[in-house]
Amino acid sequence: MPISETSDGRPRCVFPFKAAPAEVGLLRNAAVRQLARWGMPAVLDEAEVVITELATNVVKHVGDGSAATLVLEWRSERLRLEVHDTSPALPAPRKADCFEECGRGLHLVAGLTADWGVVPTVAGKAVWCEVPINSGTGCRRIERAVGLLEAYQNMGGAPERQGRSWEASLEEAAVELIAGLLHWSAARGHDPDDFLDRAQTSYEAAAEAA
Repeated sequence: MPISETSDGRPRCVFPFKAAPAEVGLLRNAAVRQLARWGMPAVLDEAEVVITELATNVVKHVGDGSAATLVLEWRSERLRLEVHDTSPALPAPRKADCFEECGRGLHLVAGLTADWGVVPTVAGKAVWCEVPINSGTGCRRIERAVGLLEAYQNMGGAPERQGRSWEASLEEAAVELIAGLLHWSAARGHDPDDFLDRAQTSYEAAAEAA
């Protein structure tokens, strides 16, 4: 169970968890329920992806079964997420091959959030990030997509792209990003076709509401 408390008058919630594949989904669901109680439906998409990536990184790079903690803190116009673990090694984004999943976690986090970083702690380290709460959902979707595409494009650094226009390169990056996300979903046991159908349904619903 999370430990609810306040820090300088700000709502704060702490979720201790064990770093294991089966625990990641449970942690994500518990955090989403807490954010719903705080009345933050606009940040749920970002929070789900960020929590999944950061918790999965602990499993992969610190060790299956290691102790970790997720902290959610409501800071005025932003939601701050922190994942604490027991390893002093500080992670950094690295270049990854097109279909290599593990090298992209921090690039996704950077693209989905307003800011992020890593700080040493007495017990190990904490990876933190902040998501805007009150931004317009439609504008934020566009900004998030552009940020992800640009981060994804910069990862490749392929020489053959340098002579192309920015728009053409961005279109290619979009296709590669979608392909990478489909591989990401398949690696977690999901049906990529189902993901595409759900994304199309979500897009059409948002377009109709606009």
